[in-house]
Amino acid sequence: MSVNTENQGNSLDIVKWIIVVALLVAAVVGNNMYGDMSVALRALAVVIIVVIAGFIAAKTEKGSTFLGFAKDSRTEVRKVVWPSRKEATQTTLIVLAATVVVALLLWGLDGILVRVVGLATGIRI
Repeated sequence: MSVNTENQGNSLDIVKWIIVVALLVAAVVGNNMYGDMSVALRALAVVIIVVIAGFIAAKTEKGSTFLGFAKDSRTEVRKVVWPSRKEATQTTLIVLAATVVVALLLWGLDGILVRVVGLATGIRI
């Protein structure tokens, strides 16, 4: 009995997704077909169609799962402790200084290796 219920919900979701895709295709095609109309009017029509398609997609199983994930993500972002401007500036300067030090070390190591290989092979660069 539960298998039939799951299949019915799944087939209804497939119909909803087909409607969503059809609406989005209609928005793109309609926008191209009515290129001579006002841009604001076409943009408004596309936005309305996309909102309707989003509403229908949200009513599917995958859509409700996505909305739950988005809500949980928003909750987690609120828990993050963001650094102050001073902390961010100091961290950026430390990273830049470390990058310069490593670049100078690699440049020096490269110069030494070029001379060692030049001496070993007899090729002067």
